[in-house]
Amino acid sequence: MSARTLAARTFHSLRIRNYRLFFSGQVLSFAGSWMQTVGQVWLVLKLGGGGIELGLTTALQFLPILLFGAYGGLVADRFDKRRVLMVTQSAAALLALLMAVLSLTGVIALWMIYALAFGLGLVIVVNNPTRQSFVTELVGRADVSNAVGLNSSMTTLARIVGPSLAGVVIASAGVTPCFFINAASYMAVLVALALMRPEELHRVPPVPRARGQLRAGLRYVWNDPTLRRALLLIAVVGTLAYNFRTLLPLQAKFVFGGGALTYGALSALLGVGAMVGGLTAASRRRPTNRVLLLSALAFGLFDLALAWAPTLPVEMAIIIPTGLFSILFVSTANAMMQMTASDEMRGRVMSLYAVVFLGSTPIGGPLVGWIAEAADPRIAFTVGGAATLVAALVAIAPHARERLLARAIAPVDASAGVAVGAALGDEPEAAQIEAPRQTGHAARLARAGDVL
Repeated sequence: MSARTLAARTFHSLRIRNYRLFFSGQVLSFAGSWMQTVGQVWLVLKLGGGGIELGLTTALQFLPILLFGAYGGLVADRFDKRRVLMVTQSAAALLALLMAVLSLTGVIALWMIYALAFGLGLVIVVNNPTRQSFVTELVGRADVSNAVGLNSSMTTLARIVGPSLAGVVIASAGVTPCFFINAASYMAVLVALALMRPEELHRVPPVPRARGQLRAGLRYVWNDPTLRRALLLIAVVGTLAYNFRTLLPLQAKFVFGGGALTYGALSALLGVGAMVGGLTAASRRRPTNRVLLLSALAFGLFDLALAWAPTLPVEMAIIIPTGLFSILFVSTANAMMQMTASDEMRGRVMSLYAVVFLGSTPIGGPLVGWIAEAADPRIAFTVGGAATLVAALVAIAPHARERLLARAIAPVDASAGVAVGAALGDEPEAAQIEAPRQTGHAARLARAGDVL
């Protein structure tokens, strides 16, 4: 494949005007959000906090998602997503502005940071599933995988720019400007949403209000093996391994003796790898189980290596592939769930994705913060890496056994052999959505080759 063809495939969704506006606004907004994240972390440490306080701050920000996240999906399914995003972005801007004013006046205290983090979490409850499912309305079902990969690259580009700028700003002017910049950055999203052409959106009719819709969404996800497997893996990774905002500042300060610039550099390098991972996901036509599980394996291995890097330069080298495989895994899971979900269920499906990925942080954040403080940040990283590795191996094992069984019986059962032969290609499970699902032993054999 030529470089031009690969580039055209990778950036395919950017040909759509509405998506270009969305992409551009989100880059600026997420860069501002990462500046606030770094500033908030350093403010907690400045006010005398440590690992437990950092974990608690993160936990409070994501606790609303754990408690109310599924209801955010109902909002996304029932209302116009573009208008909902305008409301949530405005609310987030006001919270950032309040943090800036409190920091500027010098009255900021740890409990205020906790309260504002919880308030932002309430906004994220609605914003996250709406923003995720809005991607399908922007580009159409055929380009969802590409757009999700580009979104991941966009957020990680912001992770490169945001922490780097935050490190410079904090070192030269303190943490307060980070909050003002973040408040202003939300205007980029609001302008982008206002400039969109509603008639060009691939709109899904709002789901009428009815009893039992939340339970119906839960049953829908649990009864679909693709959705269930992706959610269980995301739950493990989100709880124990995806706690960089808690562990990286502790690793920078207590393991390598660095400051804000060291933390900013590590976060930026993590973002470099993540951006490459997002572009890799965008270059693939469709998400596959093979990529999902192998990227989870690689993420676990590099997380373990990151935990025990002997020097800061080695840590900086290892953190790049760690970021790559972490985002490749997350992007693949995200795209697979969006493409598997039906139109009327997509908001609820993506809200459950947020619940297990972001909502698990209130459990994982304090836990890894406590481990880091009681033992060592390296031990906390080790727990996350080992858990991810084990979860991926457990997910792979039954499919590997069925693939071996499929090979053994293929010469005997010609009809099963045809099904297995087709499955042994790299066809995504998501591609099977349009076709009737197979059942029983033949279906298990057909799915087995899609994993390894």
